[in-house]
Amino acid sequence: MERWLESLGKVAGGVLDPHGPATQAAAHSYVPGDFSIHFFLQLAVILLACRVVGWLGRKLLGQPQVVGEMIAGVVLGPSLLGLLFPGLQGAIFPKETKNVLYAGAQLGVGLYMFLVGTTLRLDHFRTKAKSASVVSMAGIAAPFAIAVLITPLLVGIPGLFAPGISQANATLFLGACIALTAFPMLARIINERGLANSSLGTLSLTAGAFDDACSWCVLAIVLAAFGGGAGVAILAIGGGLLWAAFVILAGPRLLAPLARRVEREGELSLHAFALVLIAFCVSACFMDLVGIHAIFGGFILGAVMPRGLLADEIKRKLEPLTVVLLLPMFFTYSGLNTRMDMVNSPTLLLIALGILAASVLAKGGACYLAARLSGEDNRTALGIGALMNSRGLMELIIINIGLQKGIIGPTLFSMLVLMAIVTTMMASPLFEIFYGRQGRKSGELVALDGSVPTPA
Repeated sequence: MERWLESLGKVAGGVLDPHGPATQAAAHSYVPGDFSIHFFLQLAVILLACRVVGWLGRKLLGQPQVVGEMIAGVVLGPSLLGLLFPGLQGAIFPKETKNVLYAGAQLGVGLYMFLVGTTLRLDHFRTKAKSASVVSMAGIAAPFAIAVLITPLLVGIPGLFAPGISQANATLFLGACIALTAFPMLARIINERGLANSSLGTLSLTAGAFDDACSWCVLAIVLAAFGGGAGVAILAIGGGLLWAAFVILAGPRLLAPLARRVEREGELSLHAFALVLIAFCVSACFMDLVGIHAIFGGFILGAVMPRGLLADEIKRKLEPLTVVLLLPMFFTYSGLNTRMDMVNSPTLLLIALGILAASVLAKGGACYLAARLSGEDNRTALGIGALMNSRGLMELIIINIGLQKGIIGPTLFSMLVLMAIVTTMMASPLFEIFYGRQGRKSGELVALDGSVPTPA
C-alpha cells in the first residue's frame, strides 16, 4: 500500500507539472516494482478509451469496433492527450514502461492473427486462383509504381526518411506500405457479412494474403540493405519459407491427434489448450527470430489448425481476451509513436494528403480494374477495390517496424498512420455503397445484425 501511494503521488506530481521536481524525482527514483502499477493503470485507461471511442464510431460513423480502437490509440498518444494534457499523458505512459506495453502489444496482435488463420477456408483459394493472382499483381505493381514516382520528392525533405537512406530502399519501403491490405479487417468484414463462400470473399482474401506476404518480403530486403547485410534478407525470406513449408506440410499431421482427442472428449481441455498455446509461441518466436514477424507465425499455425471442434473451441476461449484486452494494447503502442503535431506546415499537410490520394488510387483503383479485367461484374469489382484499399492493422505493424529500425522518421510515420486510419475508415462505407445494400436486397449478403433477409 505504501509503494502504491508513493507511485500515485508520482503520477499526481506529473499531472500537475510535467517538468517540475515531482516528475523529475519520479523519473530518477523509478523502480521495477512500479511497472506493475503503471501497467494496470495503462490497461484500465486503454480499455476505457477503446470502448468509448469504439462505441462512438459505431453509433455516429457506422465503423467497426477495430477502427474506433485505432483512433483511440492515437487519442491516447501525444497527438491529442499529450497535446492537451502532457503531464497526464506522460504520467500514465512513462517512457520506462514502453517495452512492457510493446510486449503485450505483440502478444495481442500475434494471437489475433492466429485466430484469423483459424477462420480461413484454404480449399476456397484454389477456386479463384486465376482472378486472385491478377488482382494481387495489380495490387502490388501499381503501389510500387506510385512509390517510384513520389519517393524522389520525399527523400529530399528532412525528417521523413532516415538520413543517408538510398532512394531505392526508400522506394521499396514506401511501396510496401502502400501495397499492404488490412488482412485481419478484410477477413473480419467478409466473415461478418457471410461472404466467406462468395466470389468476392474468396478473391479478396486470396489476393490480400499474397499482397501482404510480398510486402513483408520486401520489408526484409529493405532491412537487410539498410544495415543488416544480405544475410538478414536470406535468413528472413529463407527461414520464413522453410518454417511456413514445415507448418503447412507437417502441421496438419501433427495436430490431427489433438483434434481427434478434442472431438472425442467434446471439449478443449486445459492440457490441450496449453499445447495449442505452446505451438503458437514456438511458431511466433521462430518467425520473429528469422526477421519476419511473430504475426506470420501465428497466422500460418492458425491456417493449418484442424477445423471442427478444435478450431471452434480455440476461438471461443481465446477471442474475447485477445480482442477486448490484448489487441487494444497494440493500437495504443502505435498511437504513442504517432505525432500528428509534426505535420505542422502547409507543405507537410499537402504531402500527407498526396500520400493518401496516391495510396487510394494505386491500391483501390488498380484492384478494381484488375477485377474487371479478370471477368468480375462491376459491383463485385467495386467491392473488391473498397476492401483491398483498407490498410488497418497491417499498416500499423509495418510502419512501427520501420520507425523502430530507423528507416522512417516520426513525421512520415504520422502521415502513414493517418493514411492507415482514413483508408480503413473508407472501407466499410464504400463497401456498403458499392456492394452491401444490393447484396442484402438480393439475399446473398447477411444483414448488419447477422440475419439473412429473404430475397426480394
